[in-house]
Amino acid sequence: MPGPLASTKSLETQMNPKPPFQVPVRHLVEADCEKLTLEKTSKARTGCMTRVTIENVKPEIDGGAFAIKRIVGETVEVTADVFADGHDLLDAQVLFRPEQQTQWQVAGMRALDNDHWTATFSIATEESYVYTVRAWPDPFRTWAHDLEKRRKAGQALSLEFLIGAELVEEAATRAGAGDAEELRRHARRIVELHETDADAAFEESASKDLARLMRRNPDLTKATAYPKQLRVTVDRDLARFGAWYEMFPRSCTSDPARHGTFRDCINRLDYVAGMGFDILYLPPIHPIGSINRKGKNNSTIPTPDDLGSPWAIGSKAGGHKAIHPQLGTLDDFRELLAAARSRGMEIAMDLAFQCAPDHPYVREHQEWFRIRPDGSVQYAENPPKKYQDIYPLYFETEHSKELQQELKSVAAYWAQQGVRIFRVDNPHTKPFPFWQDLIAEIRAQFPGTIFLAEAFTRPKVMYKLAKLGFTQSYTYFAWRNTKWDLTQYFTELTQTEVREFLRPNLWPNTPDILTEYLQFGGRPAFIIRFCLAATLGANYGIYGPAFELCEDRALRAGSEEYLDSEKYQIRAWDISRPDSLKELVARINRIRKDNPALHGDWSLRFHPVDNEQLIAYSKVDPATENVVLTVVNLDPHHKQSGWVELPMDVLGLRDRRDFQVHDLITGQRFLWNGPRNYVELDPQVMPAHIFRLRRHVKTEHDFDYFL
Repeated sequence: MPGPLASTKSLETQMNPKPPFQVPVRHLVEADCEKLTLEKTSKARTGCMTRVTIENVKPEIDGGAFAIKRIVGETVEVTADVFADGHDLLDAQVLFRPEQQTQWQVAGMRALDNDHWTATFSIATEESYVYTVRAWPDPFRTWAHDLEKRRKAGQALSLEFLIGAELVEEAATRAGAGDAEELRRHARRIVELHETDADAAFEESASKDLARLMRRNPDLTKATAYPKQLRVTVDRDLARFGAWYEMFPRSCTSDPARHGTFRDCINRLDYVAGMGFDILYLPPIHPIGSINRKGKNNSTIPTPDDLGSPWAIGSKAGGHKAIHPQLGTLDDFRELLAAARSRGMEIAMDLAFQCAPDHPYVREHQEWFRIRPDGSVQYAENPPKKYQDIYPLYFETEHSKELQQELKSVAAYWAQQGVRIFRVDNPHTKPFPFWQDLIAEIRAQFPGTIFLAEAFTRPKVMYKLAKLGFTQSYTYFAWRNTKWDLTQYFTELTQTEVREFLRPNLWPNTPDILTEYLQFGGRPAFIIRFCLAATLGANYGIYGPAFELCEDRALRAGSEEYLDSEKYQIRAWDISRPDSLKELVARINRIRKDNPALHGDWSLRFHPVDNEQLIAYSKVDPATENVVLTVVNLDPHHKQSGWVELPMDVLGLRDRRDFQVHDLITGQRFLWNGPRNYVELDPQVMPAHIFRLRRHVKTEHDFDYFL
């Protein structure tokens, strides 16, 4: 039976004949992404000129060369500038899918000011995603918009109703059975009313139900697709939120004359787990070279008893796939991995691609090293520093391909043993493409593998490594001590494009870094830097037991090297000392885990304090309404006080209303009122507040309580 419009010649059909075929959504997008460019005017498949421009798509890292980073459950907010010639209204969508799937999912975009559009989609599975944008002229919305203006102007609408009905009828031919029937019902109703009841016809045309159906069944034959499929690297939750603890296995002993073992490490696990750490990071566990071995305090004249640096890898006992004989066996190492997992922790392994002079590589593959004019192998240098016990690998050799394959096999070997976290030593001294390939290959074979880049180098180099695939990155946090430095640096890390590809990992100390602040600030300085690291960053780490025992002795004035550094000797730490910070560390790690606001970095906001020695900042988790406010005295020597100003709306509080701040460190509670409140911190008592904010509510029965 003919439809209700069969007797009416369609003006829309006359002006725009129906294309000979309907391109499936996913095929259209793939074709556009491969063939269409915005620089050149291209013909769409219908033979019409491309009218819509899509540009300034974000996030897009270096023109789409690199992926952004997310974990499962996080969202991606996509924005783009979308516009066209003329006055037609447009519609736009973000298309996204797991990279290995072919079916696109769709998130409708919302128009903002000045042709700027936005949409958000969620990451549902732990696999790489791709996304892109498409947009098209929307004749129905344009018609409906113009219809309302014509009505207000008192113009005749009879013919306009028929044009709209044609658009609805055409949409029915694209829709599924259920939507098609509903659309045809709307079209018939408009036609039936178009001459007899203009008001009713207008209400039918402007109904929200019809608008929803039309947007769900658009005409995509004139759609323009952004010519790039942008990528999302998806990691497991430990990539976003975790606490690292670095420990030398050989120092897991009560006797400095006895070398610690993996068995001793297992006995130390309860101590580390008791402080609430998620990851135990071990410096290199491989055999240590004998040739040019360093003595205590980096002496070039070692004694027969000196053990050398774990980073001088390789000896007659083996290389990067071997274990130092005094630590134990491969089975012992596997047992350590299992024991850590049973306590809710993982072991991170050091990936240091460099060799001691007696590494098997030096004997078997001299072509992998740089040979000096006198025939000797070039050792590592960072003038004026010299590392005579380490030979760097030479990636510019003609045999670079074989070298890179061997190094990739090292990472794969330890992943096969069960290691899923690697801290990579000095990655900025190796070629960028090498890391990009290694990380991609290991993650493809061992999903969920985390790579932490230890690259204290220039910012652009650090950012490049993060873009190439490193899951997390060391930062300049150790040297950012003033309020201005901290505010500027962490605003850059959390509120600019950098956050899309770099996940910061904050370390107040490392075996190589004992900052001047820690050397001269005493115990309060360690507490201050710990509180900052644990709350500014969702990921942080400490080198212990040196940190919790407040080890502050430097090798010499002006040096950041530890006196009697563990890099060159065994340190038998007394972890039971009563002045240890271990209880505070455990408390703050519990605070971190109990408060979802501290599980991410992007909500970090700094707040004004009228004292440059006080810094205040908050983090918010909207899903749980969890709000954490941290206030820290940056002066380790003197009591400081000031007035903190809070953005009440941002923190979910109402101005001029009471609210409670609960200090999660001390357990104290304070009743604050309004946006401006007083704080006072004595570093000799406790130099920081970590407040959980609770709204103050007064019920109709005058019973006060806090949410």
